[in-house]
Amino acid sequence: MKLPDPPTRPVIVSHRLFSASRRAPSRSVCIAHSLSLAMAAVAAIAVTSAPFAASAAPSLRVDAVLPRPAMSSTRIAFARPALGLFRRLKVPEERAWGLRGGVAPRRGARGVAAVRAVWKQEVLWAEAPVADVALACEEHYHFVLDVSGNRELMEGHTKAGQFVQVKFGDSKPAFLAIASAPKVAASGSMEFLIKAVEGTTAGMLCSLGKGDKVELSQVMGSGFRMDQVAPAEDYSTILLFATGSGISPIRSLLEAGFDAHKRKDVRLYYGARNLDRMSYQDRFKDWEASGVQVIPVLSQPTGPWNGAQGYVQAAFSNDKGSIVGSQTGAVLCGHKQMALDVTDILLAAGVAKEKILLNF
Repeated sequence: MKLPDPPTRPVIVSHRLFSASRRAPSRSVCIAHSLSLAMAAVAAIAVTSAPFAASAAPSLRVDAVLPRPAMSSTRIAFARPALGLFRRLKVPEERAWGLRGGVAPRRGARGVAAVRAVWKQEVLWAEAPVADVALACEEHYHFVLDVSGNRELMEGHTKAGQFVQVKFGDSKPAFLAIASAPKVAASGSMEFLIKAVEGTTAGMLCSLGKGDKVELSQVMGSGFRMDQVAPAEDYSTILLFATGSGISPIRSLLEAGFDAHKRKDVRLYYGARNLDRMSYQDRFKDWEASGVQVIPVLSQPTGPWNGAQGYVQAAFSNDKGSIVGSQTGAVLCGHKQMALDVTDILLAAGVAKEKILLNF
């Protein structure tokens, strides 16, 4: 049987095994199970009639029931010149059945195994020089990269809410939301708001200077789906929520524009510990001029403060006013608990779940 040529993008074979038994079989038995499943996946790929294409996104799944499978991990690799087809295959133990995509077996089932061959987005790295690094507030840095030498990066940022991966040397990549509007990338720059955390890649980036070079991935993610809350006449209320560095993609959205001036009620609830830790205060007037009411919320103000105090979700709950759910959309980015609490409030007010937009 002749196998078709491999795709230009890597195929990831993921393997999950779950056992209803507390007693694990020998390693040789585990490896035998893994190899048999891998061969099933290869055979299934071989019989497909359509050729692979770089732009396609097919999905293959082969399920099999195995007697009491259990294994901590193994490695299966299929190698060809210039193509590595491998992934560390991890199997959750019984105590971890409910975690991160694991599916607990049905009661009484002897075991479940799955082999999947799916497309995974390939990360393409390019070098980019640092154009500017400056303190934005007490713990965040304004970080600018010059992407004028890479047309794909200049044209890749098309929607607010998209992100890139950035690394320096052998560091682990940091995922950074783009803070500037797409039109800024088109002119040759990308701006970010980075929290300086010691010992992390983000913290390392904050210590760089103009001219230092980093590695930058292509623009990733689909961004905020603002088409879900268009046209403006049908969604007269747009509520935006951000905490900390979560203001980054919200700033991109505000400065890219979403017809805020055509809507009746557009509010931004922006939370920080105090004014010293709140970035972009110099942009508030411009945002207000575009039709957005900016509501700073301080959880621990350090001086006299007459504005909203506490957490963003509490501030919104206290003055949300009358919301017509069918005419309301929301955009959230920031602290997880904030997003969960605000989502609950919006759903209770009749806002449809698909109208509550996130950037991931």
